[in-house]
Amino acid sequence: MNDSLKRDIDILVQLQKIESEIVRLKTVLDKVEKEKQKIGLQIKTFADAVKEDQQRLAMVSKESRDMEAEIQLIDDRIIKSNEKLRMVKTNKEYQLLLREVDDNKKRKDALETELIEVMDQKENLEKKVAETETEYQSLESKIAAEQDELDKKTSEEKALLNEYLEQQSHIGESIEPSLMTRFSRISKMNGGLAVVEVKNEVCMGCFMNIPPQLYIEVQRANSLISCPQCSRILYFKDTEDSDTV
Repeated sequence: MNDSLKRDIDILVQLQKIESEIVRLKTVLDKVEKEKQKIGLQIKTFADAVKEDQQRLAMVSKESRDMEAEIQLIDDRIIKSNEKLRMVKTNKEYQLLLREVDDNKKRKDALETELIEVMDQKENLEKKVAETETEYQSLESKIAAEQDELDKKTSEEKALLNEYLEQQSHIGESIEPSLMTRFSRISKMNGGLAVVEVKNEVCMGCFMNIPPQLYIEVQRANSLISCPQCSRILYFKDTEDSDTV
């Protein structure tokens, strides 16, 4: 067995342990981040619905105010027309004013009927907005608490991830750059698993058999051997060597 190569293999196995933890932690953190995004989208959707109801209420309120103002304006016109009726001197003027008063009354009646419907709609919207605003505040508080809990839950994982990344960088400096490049390339190809044990002629990465002669070469550890199927770097774990993982 080549002592220098054995050292490299030991380092690669150690790197693999760290790489596996990095992949695991990144997966956990990514899952949490997606959950936070999902929660954020939930509150945004609810907030948009509340805003839409508020805008509808504002429009209906303005519509009711405009209608009330128009009714008041028509009332003023009717009063003025009635005052003029007492002062007209010809039948023609009298008939014109009567028609004007009648038209204004018809318009007023129509507006008042419509205003009743608008006021009912406004009242319903006011209730709905009040309920949704209360519900939104409750949901907002709940979601804020959930996000805080997620942040607390991941704070330890983030700290641990940074530690592993530092270890990975430090250990990576102790081996040949070409070997580190090879490790990184294989890891990227295989979802973070670049170095695997071989047992009974089976690669523990892809669980495919390797040729018997290749298995012997892995045990001898005179050169770095890759799995013919998945390209992962293979190593043989000597059960008598308690320091090898």
